Amino acid sequence: MMKIDREKATDLVLGVLGIGLFLVLWEVIGAYRLAGLTWPKLSDVLAFLFEPSRQGLFLRAMGASFSMVAAGYVLGLVIGIAMAALVHVINPLRPGMDRFASVVNAIPPIALAPIFIVLLSREVTGMAIATLNVFFVIYVATTSGLQSSTRGHRDLFAVIGASKIRRFMSLDMPAAFPALVSGMKYAIPAAFIGAILGEWFGSSRGLGLLMVSAMQNFQIPLLWSAVLIASTASLLAFGAMSLLERFVYGRFR
Repeated sequence: MMKIDREKATDLVLGVLGIGLFLVLWEVIGAYRLAGLTWPKLSDVLAFLFEPSRQGLFLRAMGASFSMVAAGYVLGLVIGIAMAALVHVINPLRPGMDRFASVVNAIPPIALAPIFIVLLSREVTGMAIATLNVFFVIYVATTSGLQSSTRGHRDLFAVIGASKIRRFMSLDMPAAFPALVSGMKYAIPAAFIGAILGEWFGSSRGLGLLMVSAMQNFQIPLLWSAVLIASTASLLAFGAMSLLERFVYGRFR
């Protein structure tokens, strides 16, 4: 136990040191213009970000983007788990669904965005792309996890005459929890990327819109402020899911 706690403390310290080193390098690169005028100092970006007159702008953009991220994440999670459960229970469907998921994931989101704009609307294109990104990660993780139950446990359920549904609910799904939670963790950045990318295609609000506007008008502090907000939110959500992952691995493995 002490060895495990020491390893966790070491990982935490190294993570904090890594983030601190990155922030220091950001400030130094910006201060000495090592990457040109397009890389500002971190202190300048923070000063721009926390300027009281701009708080409303950033809060509205955060609300729009984070709502699309959350909606796309939840929808992709539900669809991914449902499709994985379906092909697990009805196994002949799996080859076709695997190919379908792979083909959809292979199509660049930037090519799908115009289709979503036509079929849905510009405002929810980000949510649709986020849903597709999350769906693939969750589907792959869940289908893999559902195969992780041991042969002995499966034989036991066969001996007692358990149905496929009963075995799925009592054995396969609990065994898949670790893989599922890992997939949920890695789906978080995928949801952020999808939602923000979708906002580049004419959305009326959101962090993606701020990024596009800043690039078009060479507003470097605004661009980096939007990037910093999105990156920080994604990292915080990823870290929270990592804690849940540790708990699930400890409980179900």
